[in-house]
Order: sequence, then structure tokens, then C-alpha cells
Amino acid sequence: MKPYVYITRKLPEETIKDLTELFDVKMWDHEDIPAPREVILKEAQKASALITMLSDKVDEEVLSGESLKVVANLAVGFDNIDLEAATKRGMIVTNTPDVLTETTADLTFSLLMASARRIVEAAEYIKAGKWGGWSPYLLAGHDVYGKTIGIVGMGKIGEAVARRSKGFGMEILYHNRSRKHDAEKELGAVYSSFENLVAKSDFVVSLAPLTPETRNLFTADVFAKMKKSAIFINAGRGPVVDEQALYDALKNGEIAAAGLDVFEKEPISADHPLLELPNVTAIPHIGSASTETRTTMIKLCGANVKAVLTGDSPMTIVNKEVLQ
Repeated sequence: MKPYVYITRKLPEETIKDLTELFDVKMWDHEDIPAPREVILKEAQKASALITMLSDKVDEEVLSGESLKVVANLAVGFDNIDLEAATKRGMIVTNTPDVLTETTADLTFSLLMASARRIVEAAEYIKAGKWGGWSPYLLAGHDVYGKTIGIVGMGKIGEAVARRSKGFGMEILYHNRSRKHDAEKELGAVYSSFENLVAKSDFVVSLAPLTPETRNLFTADVFAKMKKSAIFINAGRGPVVDEQALYDALKNGEIAAAGLDVFEKEPISADHPLLELPNVTAIPHIGSASTETRTTMIKLCGANVKAVLTGDSPMTIVNKEVLQ
């Protein structure tokens, strides 16, 4: 019998052609609706490989399938997977780093600019027929050029955002677990304490991974230390932010605006409190969502699965210790 591969979202057939030629492949039927947990549990019990999304909870129960050898996550992050349980069982976990760096940086900087210049708010204003004439401060936003950006989480995406910031003549501060000397030399980025960064930045951009240390990193106290004109951008992980604290800071004028691609619990509903605020630009976790990049990510997942099931080493393994 051919090894069985289960994919938790509907993907274009042409992107998984290499898998379907070699293995028995089944996909969840709906492109935009998550596979229910009970379906994932059932399929995982007979699958040799799973291709999962960041929104799928892959815990010890899912990983209990006796045939399961590899979980390929369609994302850079893998905090949705119980890595310790997978490693203990000798299962390989892979992700899709590098291929989405520039695309996600594009989106992050676009979100920054849209939030600063109130682009979405202005578009809705004109569509609603509210434009009755010109006035000096009609939908006046904030300049981007020459301002100070503070990047929290200076990984590859953070460095790519910093490169874009340099083109806008911005002063670049960053906070990271480790110093990035190359970025400092090439981009003029300045390493900063977290406290100094949030106090001095005009734009605070979170690209931090979700870890025990970063969960709820942005609290009411942190927002209170930001400039009243500051704009907060989160294109990293939703749970690094206390959303009630962010709502209060925006509602009370402690900060000027926010641009959000990620949320604490996804997907959010239309009645989410943050969506009530005109100074919030919210988008549905589309950081890497260009056609080219998503196709590359899917193909990388497929290549990793193919490698494991045919006895080769995957290209982007997260838990390398299982190969030792």
C-alpha cells in the first residue's frame, strides 16, 4: 500500500502533483474552512504524513497515530505543534522558512503605511458618500518618512522590514534576543532595550515569535509608555498582545492607531471589539499571502513530505535531533 498523506486544507491540485504521483493523498474539501478537529484526529490515525496549517492544533492526541512520520507545517511558525511530543515519538516536523520573508515584509510595511495614512478608513469614507469637499485636516494621518521605527523580533522578516525602512529615511531601532551585527552595519539599525524602543518609536512593529517570554509582551503598561502619536503594528503572533489593553490604549488615545494582521484567537468575528475602532486597520492573517509565495510554501511542504516518506532528509526540519 502507498503511504497515506492527509492535507488539512484544500490546495490546488497542481501544487501537490509530486505527492499524488507517489502517495495516496487526501485533502479537506474546503479551501477557506478549517478541517474540524475530529476529522484531523481521524485522518492522523492512518496517515504517514500530515500537511497542516498554523491554525491547526497538532497536539499529542493528533500525534498518536502509529504510522505518522512527518508533520509539514505550512508556515514559518510551529507553535501550533507539540514539538516535544513529536520529537519524543521520532516524528519529523518541518516548516517553510525563508521563502516568505520578502512577501511578509512587504505586507508588514504596507500595513504600517496604510495605518499611518488612514488608507482603509479613507477608502470606506469615500465609498460611503461622505466626501463633501476638501479641508486641510480631512483624514489627516501621520508621516512615515524620517520617523523612528522600532522592530521587536529582528529575524529575517524583521531585517527585511528594516531594509524597507531605510529606504524611507527612518531611524531603525530593534530589540531581539541576540544582537544582529550585520544589520547594524548594513542598515544602521540600533540595538535597543525593549523599554527604550517602545518609548522612542513612532512605529512599534511586532514580529516576535510566540514563546513563553513573548506571550502578552505588550501590556497596558507597555502601551502607556508609547508616544501618544505612536502606531502599533503586529504582523507576528497575536498572543504577544493583551488585546484588551490594546483596545483601551486606542480607545483612550494613549496611542494613535494600530495595524493588525494577527489576533489572539483566529479567525475573529465581525463583532470583535478592536474592529469597532476607526483607528484600527485589521486584515485576516495574510502576511505571506501572495500567489507566488503561497505556491512556493505548498511545494516546499510537499518536498519535505516526499523526502521523509522516501527515506531522504527534508530541507527545512525543525526538530533536527530526531535525525541524530
